[in-house]
Amino acid sequence: MHEVKKEFVILVYLFSFSPTEPWLKTELPNLSLVPYKEREIEKKYFSIGEVADMFKVAASLIRYWEGEFDIIRPKKDKKGNRRYTKDDIQKIRYVYHLVKEKGYTLQGAQEVIAAGKKQGFDKVAAVQKLQEIKDFLINLKHELHSRTNT
Repeated sequence: MHEVKKEFVILVYLFSFSPTEPWLKTELPNLSLVPYKEREIEKKYFSIGEVADMFKVAASLIRYWEGEFDIIRPKKDKKGNRRYTKDDIQKIRYVYHLVKEKGYTLQGAQEVIAAGKKQGFDKVAAVQKLQEIKDFLINLKHELHSRTNT
């Protein structure tokens, strides 16, 4: 028979109660309960509608770009529905950056992509990652600020 650790049984028992129970605070004043945070489930494939929503464009534009840019080649399921991977989305982000943000024509964007495929992807990926880090730090700052004021 496996030996069950006493601490584990106590923790399971304690978590069956609300952390705001008054007796819990008096019996265990040094116990800090950290809220459980579930890991996000990462999707492997995205539909064309989901991808279009990410960029706030019409699904028809994504299909059009698929025909214009050789780098965008999503997989298709048995029904013929496009299934975009994160790599596909990164390529669409690069095309979006060139066409919508930088103002390139489609032909100009195709030339830029042909001239330096990998280098451009890396820059866009780095900018995206830095934006995510910035958003995280801003949220952390607000959270710390709200905790010190309460």
